[in-house]
Amino acid sequence: MFMGEHQHAIDGKGRLIIPVKFREDLGESFIVTRGLESCLFVYPLQEWHLLTEKLKTLPFTKADARAFMRFFFSGAVSCELDGQGRILLPNNLREHAKLIKDVMVIGVSNRVEIWSREVWEAYSEQAGLSYEDIAEKMLDLAL
Repeated sequence: MFMGEHQHAIDGKGRLIIPVKFREDLGESFIVTRGLESCLFVYPLQEWHLLTEKLKTLPFTKADARAFMRFFFSGAVSCELDGQGRILLPNNLREHAKLIKDVMVIGVSNRVEIWSREVWEAYSEQAGLSYEDIAEKMLDLAL
């Protein structure tokens, strides 16, 4: 399980250090793709395969399902850590998530998310204002 938040920086070549705490659970190879709310999603291969199987059940006759699948899978790349625990993020993914320098790497249960620090702080501030309301709605759905 991934949890916690870690601040890092992207270097001039587009490399990002993955927190030590996340490396073992991500494994030697993992998938990075476009996420929602202008972030990147990072999946261990096992989680990626589970998600892929679920997404295959979406009705391909629906335009929204086709659009989501195209966007989600076309941005996906396989990544491996270098000797210093870094990954190279392709330019298209850095642009999607507005990643320039300061980055937040957060654990979200079965995946890791990579956010621009500025975007993460704005999102956290906004979501934090309604955290109790969101929790109440989501817990009602889960029970």
